[in-house]
Amino acid sequence: MLRILAGMVLGLGLLGAGGMAYMHSGMYNVAASDDHLPLVETVLHSTMHASVSTRAEDIEVPDLDDPEMIRQGARAYEELCTACHLKPGLDGTVLRAGLNPTPPRLTEPSHRSPAEQFWIIKHGIRMTGMPAWGETHEDAELWEMVAFLRRLPELSEQDYAASIAPEAPQGAADDGHDHEHGKMSAMAGEGDSRDDPASAAGQAQADDGHDHGDPVTMKDDSAAHGDSEAVHQDRAADGQDADGNDPAQATARPGDGHHDDGHDHAH
Repeated sequence: MLRILAGMVLGLGLLGAGGMAYMHSGMYNVAASDDHLPLVETVLHSTMHASVSTRAEDIEVPDLDDPEMIRQGARAYEELCTACHLKPGLDGTVLRAGLNPTPPRLTEPSHRSPAEQFWIIKHGIRMTGMPAWGETHEDAELWEMVAFLRRLPELSEQDYAASIAPEAPQGAADDGHDHEHGKMSAMAGEGDSRDDPASAAGQAQADDGHDHGDPVTMKDDSAAHGDSEAVHQDRAADGQDADGNDPAQATARPGDGHHDDGHDHAH
């Protein structure tokens, strides 16, 4: 019996030593571009599921049917969650494509209870890319997201768009907490500045060096152009060209050729 016990202890010791050697060898690939081994994936998923279920058991769930909670939750979801968990009409993003494990599609029905969803949103999940939003948000805001998540799988693309519309019921800002969540749309990869009329106008403005007025409101800047015309007339009266330079001085620098580019090349 003693010999068997000693053999078991020796076997466990060798197994532990082998595991440590493998861990420090660097043989296991931790790249997000490479999937876990099936056994490792199963163990991690089962451990996560049991951990969340255990810690969510004592969480008291509030009333999640309040329309204002759902509306605020829709806004938070749009700003914080769509880059990873998608929304109706959005099938992928540049951020989601690079995450391993792939985040669940929250537009599909979930098997998790509201308490479990709240716990995950608040505390996050290690080594998955799921952040702990409880570090930056109050519990009331997190419950708003849960309230919206319960409705999300039922929404069409048009329903979703209506749910995040900027119009808010009177008194919506009087619930005692700030609903500015920040945005992750830059990581979602849903569009770029070339599709934004304001951004495109701003780029054009930067390219030609002239002020064309407000590119967003497209207001007429005729007053500014009127002032510019008056300046050109004054310079002409003084014998200067449109840029305020003396033609005589320009001809006094033969072979230069750099004066016309608008830059001072004197070193």
